[in-house]
Amino acid sequence: MRIITAITALVFAAITVLASPVELEERQGSGGGDGGPPGFNITSIGVNGSGCPAGTVFYLLNEQRTAVTLTFSNYYASAGPGITIEQNRKNCVVTLGLDIPRCWNFAIVEVDYYGYYQLDKKVKAIQSACYHFLGGPQGCASSTFPRPSDPPGPVPGKTYTITDLVVAGPSSVCCRKDTILNINSAIRVDNSDNKAGSGYISTDILDFQTIYHFKWWKCCEGTVFCH
Repeated sequence: MRIITAITALVFAAITVLASPVELEERQGSGGGDGGPPGFNITSIGVNGSGCPAGTVFYLLNEQRTAVTLTFSNYYASAGPGITIEQNRKNCVVTLGLDIPRCWNFAIVEVDYYGYYQLDKKVKAIQSACYHFLGGPQGCASSTFPRPSDPPGPVPGKTYTITDLVVAGPSSVCCRKDTILNINSAIRVDNSDNKAGSGYISTDILDFQTIYHFKWWKCCEGTVFCH
């Protein structure tokens, strides 16, 4: 498990949305996390990046409105003879527009990535992700394959699961009706130690899911008030 601390700042600053938001049709589904308060809604989702071109990402909001599932069909990177350098790294920035009931706050508590990798000897793959709340600092983490538990030599094909635990602190989002969350993930393959070798890594290429869980708390108590 990767633990990322990204305390939300008290002062909010404007940021540039990386893709034009598209309206999200609410669908029924399942997911983890605590039940969200009445009125919370994911109002828009923007996707931008070489790993998530238009028409290749499916969105699902669960019934409790505490989790979003993104399924990617074109999010993979590869390296090797005959493969262009542009294919070595892919990324996807997910921009969530959030409508938050006044006097409530939230934190991401868990982000799960599922995918697949296949590597020749001395070829490695890297998966990374950064999380940025509107007006707050950025927290990042990365994982490298093959893992220490993998046998020496080539990896003919193996699935992976990565769990990020992202911790965010209370902030003046408590008194706001909406905010923005950016999630920037990337995958890449490096064959610099074996130019004749090939490698491949994907996220959700096999119809796995990436699930973003939200945890809620009431923040209009004690000395914290919304105006």
